[in-house]
Amino acid sequence: MTNKEKIIQNYIEGYNQFDIDKMVADFDESIVFENIQNGETNLTLNGIQEFKTQAEQAKDYFSARKQTITSFIQDEITAIVEIDYYAVLAIDFPNGLNAGQELRMKGKSIFQFLDDKIIKLTDMS
Repeated sequence: MTNKEKIIQNYIEGYNQFDIDKMVADFDESIVFENIQNGETNLTLNGIQEFKTQAEQAKDYFSARKQTITSFIQDEITAIVEIDYYAVLAIDFPNGLNAGQELRMKGKSIFQFLDDKIIKLTDMS
């Protein structure tokens, strides 16, 4: 397992365990996070503090969540990870999704690195 794989595995484990400190352990202070759904960017966060604040809020949205890596491709600065995503909603959402409802999706996360730190993370679904 490469160092990038270990770093990403740690991030995924932190996400699955609702452990924000573990998720950000290998983030650069100036991390850029983007969430893209259906080809449109719906969230951009700049810096580790913005990410942590959003991640803390998002913990309340789910009673369970799990990302499972299905594919991993990397070069010197980028790792592209395909993911199966499962979650159980903890709250009702304005778009009609209800608490207790299960979500299953496939997605992709693109991690960009500098000196063994994640400097950019893009989640796509």
